[in-house]
Amino acid sequence: MSSDGPTIVLLGAGHAHLGVIDDWLKQGPPEGRTILVEPRDEMQYSGMVPGWMAGEYRGKETRIALEPLVREAWIDWHRCRAVGLDPVHREVRLETGERVAFDLCSIAIGGAGRADNLVGTDPRLIDIRPIDAFMESWDSVEDTATPRRIAVIGGGAGGVELAFGARNSTSRPDVVLIAGEHGLIPGHPAIARRVVERELERQDIIVLTGEARFDDGALMVGNEALEPFDAILAAVGSGAPSWPRASGLPVDEDGFIRVGPTQQVEGFPHILAAGDVARRTDVRVRHSGVHAVYAGPVLAKNLRRLIAGRSDLATYSPFGKDFYLFNTCRGTSILSYGPLGLKARWLRQLKDWLDRRWIARFSGR
Repeated sequence: MSSDGPTIVLLGAGHAHLGVIDDWLKQGPPEGRTILVEPRDEMQYSGMVPGWMAGEYRGKETRIALEPLVREAWIDWHRCRAVGLDPVHREVRLETGERVAFDLCSIAIGGAGRADNLVGTDPRLIDIRPIDAFMESWDSVEDTATPRRIAVIGGGAGGVELAFGARNSTSRPDVVLIAGEHGLIPGHPAIARRVVERELERQDIIVLTGEARFDDGALMVGNEALEPFDAILAAVGSGAPSWPRASGLPVDEDGFIRVGPTQQVEGFPHILAAGDVARRTDVRVRHSGVHAVYAGPVLAKNLRRLIAGRSDLATYSPFGKDFYLFNTCRGTSILSYGPLGLKARWLRQLKDWLDRRWIARFSGR
């Protein structure tokens, strides 16, 4: 592939950009040059991590190797991080000091951990973000000790699945799930919440409602100290990296890049963003792997159309795509979709098939 012509820079190989790479593999890359900026050699599929914690998967089954993909998609790869971006002069600044010029740029670097900011610091605290660092830390917990009691902070989908994964890990520790003031899986249908509550009770996972914080080395909820814990896992949502705001990109009050329905950045139509680093301004879209996966094909279409000078851009609608399957790590999954909530073994089989199919799309090369 010639390097003549326009340059597309993909910042990060998150779930959305794996969808772009998949499009390049199936249809061939667009005119010009595509550059990927990503320091990691493998990308972790977050949907399989609770099952990995429970021994249902080996680590290598949950990861996607980048080298075969970028080679076959004719993508140039900078194995480093971006630390800044000039949206006016169309340059990305890398941690190496190099500057990379672009015609179009797409950002899918994921979110940042924010547990320290919300609950305070403690050597036992392990944030689920970034996911690869979380897995290394969890391995260390299981390798260096036999954890007897684990706390999980966060009552959303990530926290619930972490609680199930930890409870069914090798050492079968006692688990306390601190759901926060909004309770379990806020925003999901009431029937799904009830099914989740019953499953947590069945697995003897204690659920507390209230905001967690560290005070003088103790994990607190309200005025009550909950110690002792051998490890404290946090799934408290995604934080925003600092460099988009510092680079002059439009961000919201939390620092997430503001994008519209075509995933274009407000005021900079030559820059797109998706996944946990971005926030839609027109409609609420959860920060979850589900939406990042679905946004990938939209990014691919719009990058192709913008390179071709077209204005008929695709839009991403989240409606109907809030389809969640919680792995109970005991042979069943819980469905949350629309008004529905259901637990079944066939749903676990469906989730396993969907997860393995996603990995298989990028494997075997």
